Parts: sequence; structure tokens; C-alpha cells
Amino acid sequence: MKIIELRVMRGPNYWSVKHPKIIVIKLALEEQSHTLTNADPLFLPRLKKMFPGMVSHRSSVGVEGGFFSMVEEGTTFCHVVQHIALELQTLAGMESGYGRCYETAEEGVYHIVFSYQEERAGKYAAEAAVRITQALIRNTKYKVAEDISRLHEIREDEYFGPSTFSIVSEAVSRGIPYIRLNRHSLIQLGYGVNQKRIQATLTSGTACFAVEIAGDKNATKEMLEEAGIPVPRGATVYSLEELRKATEKLGFPLVTKPLDGNHGKGATINIQNLKDAQKGFAEARKYSSAVMVEQFIEGFDFRLLVINGKFVAAAKRTPAMVTGDGTSTIQQLIERENKDPRRGVGHEKVLTQIKIDKHTQSILKSRNLTSKSILAPGEILYLKSTANISTGGTATDVTDLVDPYNILMAERIAGLIGLDICGIDVMTTDIAIPLNEARGAVLEVNAAPGFRMHISPTYGLARNVAEPVIDMLFPHGTPSRIPIIAVTGTNGKTTTTRLIAHMVKSKGYQVGFTTTDGIYIQDKLLEKGDTTGSYSAEFVLRDPTVNFAVLECARGGLLRSGLGFQQCDIGIVTNVSSDHLGLKDIHTLEDLANVKAVIPKSVSKDGYAVLNADDDLVYAMADELECKVAFFSMDENNPRILKHIAKGGLAAVFENGFISIFKNSYKIRIDRVADIPLTFGGKAKFNIENILAATLAGYISHFEIEDIKTALRTFLPSPSKTPGRMNLFKFPDFEVLVDYAHNVGGMKAIGTFLEEVEATRKVGIIAGVGDRREEDFYELGQVAGQIFDEIIIRLDEDLRGKTPEQITEPLIQGIKSIAPNKSIRIIPQEMRAIAYALELATPGSFISVFTEDMQEAVKMVESFKVIQDRKVLAD
Repeated sequence: MKIIELRVMRGPNYWSVKHPKIIVIKLALEEQSHTLTNADPLFLPRLKKMFPGMVSHRSSVGVEGGFFSMVEEGTTFCHVVQHIALELQTLAGMESGYGRCYETAEEGVYHIVFSYQEERAGKYAAEAAVRITQALIRNTKYKVAEDISRLHEIREDEYFGPSTFSIVSEAVSRGIPYIRLNRHSLIQLGYGVNQKRIQATLTSGTACFAVEIAGDKNATKEMLEEAGIPVPRGATVYSLEELRKATEKLGFPLVTKPLDGNHGKGATINIQNLKDAQKGFAEARKYSSAVMVEQFIEGFDFRLLVINGKFVAAAKRTPAMVTGDGTSTIQQLIERENKDPRRGVGHEKVLTQIKIDKHTQSILKSRNLTSKSILAPGEILYLKSTANISTGGTATDVTDLVDPYNILMAERIAGLIGLDICGIDVMTTDIAIPLNEARGAVLEVNAAPGFRMHISPTYGLARNVAEPVIDMLFPHGTPSRIPIIAVTGTNGKTTTTRLIAHMVKSKGYQVGFTTTDGIYIQDKLLEKGDTTGSYSAEFVLRDPTVNFAVLECARGGLLRSGLGFQQCDIGIVTNVSSDHLGLKDIHTLEDLANVKAVIPKSVSKDGYAVLNADDDLVYAMADELECKVAFFSMDENNPRILKHIAKGGLAAVFENGFISIFKNSYKIRIDRVADIPLTFGGKAKFNIENILAATLAGYISHFEIEDIKTALRTFLPSPSKTPGRMNLFKFPDFEVLVDYAHNVGGMKAIGTFLEEVEATRKVGIIAGVGDRREEDFYELGQVAGQIFDEIIIRLDEDLRGKTPEQITEPLIQGIKSIAPNKSIRIIPQEMRAIAYALELATPGSFISVFTEDMQEAVKMVESFKVIQDRKVLAD
């Protein structure tokens, strides 16, 4: 059993649009290829013993215990791997639940798909599931606890904390998208210019100076005292001598804590003598050079939460504790408490497991106790000096009990400090009594207060404190998204993307767009390369200056990691034709169409899928969509178009020499095709299709007809506007076309264009891309043989694992199958091939360069043109 490949999907993908976060492993079952789980009658008992919780896995049977029934009846071991991967995550506090297995074209090889919450945990679970399945088959010992422990560590290291999770969940419930900006809790809510950011409960609106003040406990205390808010008397000390003087002035009991600490770190409470005060001082100095010494206020620990100036919740916090029974040791009492199903590792569950750390040992020592001591029946022992949930404490919701005086006080404190999200720690005997009457005091003011005690209290009502955070960041009616137009297809998607981006920019938007040659923000190339995957999409959506995104989405990115967004407003599919077949287990045109279909399936319900009605596979995509659909066609009498329009649908067609929109029974003419530069006087038929798709995108986006027409006329095909796409250079006595076409469909489109070009001789510089199949090279050769009078074969710099002969031989065979006597020359280096063709160009000839290095190819042609022009002037 061996993992051949492991991929992580981070957005809607080929395997699932509804489950964007999935792991895909390609698994070779090897020796288990022809064996089912029922071959060994003891396999199921071993599986049940190791994973008793799997009884809840319903599988395709649809009832509890369904998966165990499948194993008993006999199923492939890939299903076992799938379910173990899911169960491992569940046991580590990351329940996922979605999984599937699919056969591949290779015997004994399967794709296993399962969901994850945290990426690194999903990858680890995949690898562990294979190891465990092999151990179960071989009946060898395996320590599952070690894998679960490792998954716990990954979860605590990288998964959202409860505060972050609550805010993100609330945002998602309102349709607000998010992007995780680092491995921890820095999150972008919304896209482009409408984005806001949070880091735990700090927001992009949290004032830096307010955080500074809250972190300086002495400054906070002075501000509150001057505002008439009850605070403990205290002092800030830097040495043991200063500590001694402070204890004499304040008297016991006391509290020591670091001046700029948080989460109760380094704090010691209820200090009764100088010796313990010195220990508390030493503990606080681990976190801060300055130590606060304060009067210890009797009572209970309460946390008041204020968001956007309004009190929203309150919780009574109790430190981790155990109650004696007269027979059990303290260690046993702790172990019993930790068996509470609500307690887990770190932030995994509502409560955190209690650990005996140095602080606990110090408390036990101060009371002449050890972990083996036995407490009297009913005797309560507090194991921590602070009531933090993260150290095992509990929380009781008391929101409805807080006295109005205390509510006003909390809101005043948040305003005085300047915090948009503010946690106020109060010590008092009764929160239902005004603090000044109960002789209580405000102990601390916290920036970035944790929400866990409010959203998951141990006792009382859970409060959705994330709701007011989102209300603050995105008040009702405030946009969080920006318009997204996504473009896919085998050919034409880059030109369509660029044309739409030009159209959008003409309307005054600040556009970010991605293409196969780079990422552009407001027409500035920021990153070169084939940028059509999820990273590139997120690059645009993260940019704070962008208010409209046009994203080219290619096959490779969709299969590698899925889309970089959950939904788009308009999804365009230009066409589906043979390209890259045989790669990433996409073997047929139908498979390829399913990949491209991810785009229209990701369109929002109120959005539009724009589909090519002349392409059977693209047209069929409409059947599975929940969004609106608009079609385009080169034939106004296409029955599919007529049927769609008859139902009140929207379409764009090429009719009577015009680009026109059909809406209901009306025809809206946009512009004459011959007047649109991109069509080269109507000769470039394939670009008419791209224009139809772009025109629909503009119309759906509510652009005025005149604005669409202007954009079409001002989009001039050139190396700057459409690099590598129909870049035409007119020399004194011949012409050169530079194009990126690299597959059969692209070359056929150029061939259609060349049919209307008058030339004495048509020369083609072609190449086969190394990751294609032999039959693809052969077909490419056949097409070239039909189009060109003379053919020069070059090679890409990267042959992608093939030898030169493996590429050139089937190309030549394809050419000769059409034209046995065709002139063929092999010049491997692209620039030398271009130079050869230019230097030997005959008058009236037309040279088509199918380039890999677009920039260098254009530079060479332009340089040669300058030389030729100078010669003409000299003559």
C-alpha cells in the first residue's frame, strides 16, 4: 500500500464544490488490490477495538454502524483508509465527516478524498491512516495514541482559537468571505477594498494606543482611578527592596503580577506574608521587569465584555479546582475531573484539562500538600491562582445578573481606554450589586479578550459575542465582497480575461486580474508567470486597492489546489477541447469538462454562468447549475439559443456581422465586428467568441451599451494589451504573427484565421509541449500540415521529462500523414528558429510563431522589424 500523490484542495474543486477543504490521495493498494476486508474474519474486530467510535460512521449504508457493515460484507481497503483518516481527526478534536473513494484508470489504484479542518492535520491523517490500515491487515501492534497526540499538537499550533473561530463562523454565516493570512489567527474578512482584518479579538479598528494603555496596568489603573472607578490600591516595583516597602504600605493580603502580562501569566494572589510576596515577585519577573503589587480584593472573579462601546456579556470565572471525598488523592481527583467529556487538550473542547504545573505545585506546597494528599469530604482546593479557562478554570454566564451601574462602568472603561473590544476583570462578592457598594474593584482591562468563556460557558447561556463584532466591522448594508468574474476554458480564456479587465477599468474600477503571464493590479504587472491558480486569485482578493477582480482559472490550478475563492458573480467557460489529457488522471474530454465546470458551479445563485452554446460539453454544464445562465453562439439560429431566448433567457450572438445581445424577444446590437480591432477585420473568428463572452459579462455587470462598445473598440491587440495573443507585425514585404497557441484547438483557430489571409507562402514555427501524449503531438502535426506550406519545428526549453525525439518524431509523422512532401526543418532553439524564418522570409509570406517565451520572441521580431524599416528608409 503506497501513497503515489497527495494534494490539498483549499477551495471549490474537481472533487467537490460544496466541500472546498479536502485532501486527495492517490493510493496504490498493491498487494491488497484484489483482496476485500472480509477476507480476514478478524480484521473487523481489530478495527472495532482500535476505533470503537467508528460505529457512528454511517457510510453509504446511511445508518449508524453502516461502515462496519460494509467492512463485514467486504469492501476495498481504500475505504478503510478514508474512514480512519476521518476518525483520527475527530479524535483530535477536528471532526470533518466527508469522504469518498474513486477508482482510477490504473488497476489497484484509487483516489481517496476526505475533508479536513486544518491542512497539516489532514495531510498527517492521510499518511497515518495508510500506516494504521497496513498494521491492521498484518495484525501488528500500533500506537494510535501517538498519532492522536501529534494531531492534537498540530491542532493547537495551527487551528483557529475559539475566539477567532467564533468571529469567522459568524462572518461566513452572513456570506462574508475570509482569507487566512498566516498560520495563526491573522484573518482577512471580506475582499479587496472592503476587507477588514482580525487577529483573535484585535481588529483593524483597534487603536494601537489603546492596546498600549491596556498593556500598562499602572497607567490603566491611574486613568480609571481618576475617572472614579473603584480599583485596588497598589504600587509598581522593580526590586525586592521596593517590594518590601510596598508590602509595608499596603498590608496583606496582596496580589503580584507582571506590569504588561496577560492571560493571568505570572500572577500570584492572596499573598499573606513577605516570603510569599518575594516568590510572587520572582514569578512575575519572568514576564516583565516591572511588577505590580496590589491589595487582594475578596470576592469572585468576573469578566465583563464590551464591544463597540456596548456591554454584551459577563461571566463568573472559577479557577481550576477539585472537591475532596475523604478517600481519593488530589491526583486522582484531578484525573476524575479530566474525564469530564467537556474537557480536552488546549482549546479543543469547552473546557481544558487540568495539569499539575509548577504553579499548582507551589500552591500545594504553600498548604503543606502534595499530589498524593487526600482532601476531607467537601473540602475545596483551588489548583490555580487565576481563573483562566485555558488553565482548567470554569465559567458561568451571569450576563442577565449584572447591575446597571456595573454595565455603565464597563462601557465607560472601554471608552476611557479606547478599545473597540474590551475585557474588564472585576473582583466582587456579587456582580448584581454596584461595584462601589459591594467594595469590589476593577483589577485589569484587557485588549484582545478571549471569547471562550462567553461562547461556551460551563454553566448558563452561551452568548454569540461574535455577532456584535461583525456588526461593528460590517454595519448593515456595508459590502464585504467585490465583484468577481472568473474565466476558464481550453482556449481564449486569457484574451477574454484581458478584454473584460479592460472593459471594467474603462468603467472606472480599480481592477486586479490574473492571466497565464502574470498578476496585474491596476494594469501594473506585479508577478510574472502562469498565475491562474488559487494563490494568484487570493493575491488579487487580498489587495486593499482592488474593487473588481477578473480571474483566469486554468485546469492546473483547479486540480492542484482548487479555486482561491468560494463564489464568483460571473463564471465564463469559453470552450473545452483536447489539451493536457492524460495528466493528473484527466483522460477524456468529459473529465476535462468536469474540471472546467467547477467555475460555473461556483457562481452565486444570483450570478450568471456564461456558457458557449456551440460547444456540446460546455452547453451541458447548464443542467447542473443553480445560478442563472447566459449563452453565447456564433450562430444566431442555433436551436439552443432560440430555445433559451424563448424562455426569457439572455444570450449574445454573432449575427449579420454584428455582436448582438438577445434578451427576451429583443435584439440589442453592440457593434459591428469588422470595427472591433480584436477581430482583425472579422478574420479572427475565435476572437469573436471571446468578445461575445466578454460582452455578456459587461452587460450582466450593468455596463451601458455605449461603454461596452467603446471598450471593445479601444482594446487593441498588441504585445502590451494581449501579450502572445495574436500579436501581428507588418514588415515591408511580409507579416509575422506571434501567438501562444500550444494545443490543437489553438492551432486550428489560427488556421481558420490564416484561411482569410492572402500570402504567397505560409510558414509555421511550431512545438509540442512535453507533458502531452504522443497522439497529441501527432494530431498537432496533422493540423500544422494542413495550414502551413513550410514548417519549422522548435523545442521548449523544458521538455517535461521527454526526449527531443519523443516530441519531434510524432510531430513529423503527423505532418507527413497529411502532406508527405511538406518542407520540414528542425531548429531546437526558439530564438534561432525565429531568426532563421525572419532572415529567409520571402516577399508576400506570412510567418506564424507559436512561442513559449513570449517576451523574447516579441523582442526579437520587433528588433528585426527596426532593422528592416531602416533598410527601407536607406533605400
